[in-house]
Amino acid sequence: MSLTAGSPGIKDAAAVVGIGQTAFAKHLAEDERTLACRAVLAALDDAGIAPGEVDALASYTMEETDEVELAKAVGFGDLTFFSKVPYGGGGSCATVAHLAGAIASGQATVGVAWRSRKRGSGPRPWTDTTAQLPTPAQWTRPFGLLRPADEIAMLTRRYMHEYGVTRDHLFNVALACRNRANQNPAAVMYERPLTREMYMTSRWISEPLCLYDNCLETDGALACVVVGKERARDCRQRPVYVHAAAQGLPAQHHGMVNYWNDDPLTGPAWTAARHLWKHADLTPEDVDVAQIYDAFSALIPLSLEGYGFCARGEGGAFTEQGALEIGGRLPLNTGGGGLSEAYVHGFNLINEGVRQLRGTSTAQVPGAATCLVTAGEGVPTSALLLRS
Repeated sequence: MSLTAGSPGIKDAAAVVGIGQTAFAKHLAEDERTLACRAVLAALDDAGIAPGEVDALASYTMEETDEVELAKAVGFGDLTFFSKVPYGGGGSCATVAHLAGAIASGQATVGVAWRSRKRGSGPRPWTDTTAQLPTPAQWTRPFGLLRPADEIAMLTRRYMHEYGVTRDHLFNVALACRNRANQNPAAVMYERPLTREMYMTSRWISEPLCLYDNCLETDGALACVVVGKERARDCRQRPVYVHAAAQGLPAQHHGMVNYWNDDPLTGPAWTAARHLWKHADLTPEDVDVAQIYDAFSALIPLSLEGYGFCARGEGGAFTEQGALEIGGRLPLNTGGGGLSEAYVHGFNLINEGVRQLRGTSTAQVPGAATCLVTAGEGVPTSALLLRS
């Protein structure tokens, strides 16, 4: 079986019919397994599907709750497909793509994708000083790039130097996400507005990235349910179809910093985008709303370029004049995103994309019928093009 995400066999053959999540917070008392079970059960209930009907699972290689634990605890039936996608935030959309491929090819009928994480109260992956550094980190961490924020900060500085991107452009991103979070009661930043003065005077995390350019540290879990298009018509909720999907790992890629690429600012988004649009009946001009991975604010303008919403070097300028707000050129991260709703490796962007196309978002884009969802730029990535 070929599971090439975005292949013609996937187009509109499967749909997301259920979504679920736990609360989001800096610290939740329950462990990751319990959070995972709660999110999955909520998604199944949303879809009106019994746990015993689930026969496919997909999650991240960094997920601590494995398939066996989840299947026993929730009460799944026999599983005939299960996969895990690597590269942290780059794997989010690929979990849904893998399930869509399995369902389209007859390997499964009801799939669940999930991510459970205690990033707020748990350890940071890069703080384990006893572990052998992975090969990419051997070329960054000994030279002071200790965290992802440091690596993206260096990439951002080059972006600013080459194309004139400014902190005002990054503020436009942070503000759009915060404004949407202020409309979303589930968001960590629900009642905490952001002003330009707050942004410009905040402390540096890794210059030129300040506090508000960095995603939240969050505990929480999310899940979604994927079925074939025939079954989707009979489910409890309005189906949201997986129109196209893609993964992207460019030649000579080096995580976050792209040292060996001919152009370090042409990241994995460009590779994923070429494949995504190749297998879609839609173009960037047809996208009504986007949920673009925002572990760091600078990833948004880079992704806008990579996915074809503007030309090379124009990502900063694209954010001007309220372009990312409701009513703008491309309403963005309408639940608040990783910057202001929660950071759970991007899975909340998938669920928010589904809400937009159901018409149930707390910051609903009127008439939204198409939504682009992306995974992490800077690492091997993935993307979904959803339609109602």
